[in-house]
Amino acid sequence: MAGWKADRIPDQSGRTAVVTGGNSGIGYAAARELARRGASVVLACRSGSRGRAAEVALRGEVPGAEVEFMELDLADLASVREFADAYGRRHGTTLDLLVNNAGVMALPYGRTADGFETQFGVNHLGHFALTGLLLPHLLAAPPGARIVSLSSGFHVFGDVDHEDLNSERGYRRWIAYGRSKTANLLFTHELARRLATAGSGIVAAAAHPGYSSTNLHVAAAPQAGTGLGSRLAVAANGLGVAIGNGIIAQSAASGALPTLYAATAPGVRPDEFIGPRFSVRGAPHRSWRAKWTLDDKSGERLWAASEKLTGVSYASLSR
Repeated sequence: MAGWKADRIPDQSGRTAVVTGGNSGIGYAAARELARRGASVVLACRSGSRGRAAEVALRGEVPGAEVEFMELDLADLASVREFADAYGRRHGTTLDLLVNNAGVMALPYGRTADGFETQFGVNHLGHFALTGLLLPHLLAAPPGARIVSLSSGFHVFGDVDHEDLNSERGYRRWIAYGRSKTANLLFTHELARRLATAGSGIVAAAAHPGYSSTNLHVAAAPQAGTGLGSRLAVAANGLGVAIGNGIIAQSAASGALPTLYAATAPGVRPDEFIGPRFSVRGAPHRSWRAKWTLDDKSGERLWAASEKLTGVSYASLSR
């Protein structure tokens, strides 16, 4: 794994990959490298204009790339179902790689179209539903299919609160973000366990990009208010992001390497968590994770709640 870079990605010819949030940042960088190695890539993005622009840009960077934009809004379960149906119509019965990359970070309190707290709804429930709806295509793929879900080192900010999944008793945006990233790891843990029990060879793994210079940090800035204090907070946050991005952060291309490693490198084991070697930056390496992300009972409980909330049942993995 030492010094692993994108030029070590195995040939991806004949494989199809779906990358959520593939229009920018880590998602775009991962999609570009997968396409460069021959994969047919679907950019699953909320914004039609940004998704189509990313498709054009990627074709420019990788001449001859097989890439397609398809609309997906993870904050709306109807959109998730529409995407899964459209994928089947356009791409047939198989899918080789699903990269659950899209996400939001540290937003003010809000709700999705289905009434879920936004960070939990987008970062976890949307991807839980998408994975379940696409699972038949993954199960039908040739050997080597993988599901990679993006978490964060910030998962240490909080374990999932099973009694208050939607933060209705109180909301702190960074704690809510950390809990949604813990949910990503618990989902991967339980999914890997259920796939193994079902005798499937699909590898479910997780990754995090460390500290990478992407627009996710900008989106996490405080919302401007009318008061002087609010305006100063926004300015201070912007300065902090600029300094962090300039001194500490690695590029989106480097930040995408843990994702690409988890998605393509030989020998990746189920439920592995891959991140930068030095936590915030560096070559891909097996990452430390909080012990609560490996709790079987917590994973089972979150799974049951997620099936109930989304209405998506993993029938082929029923225990």
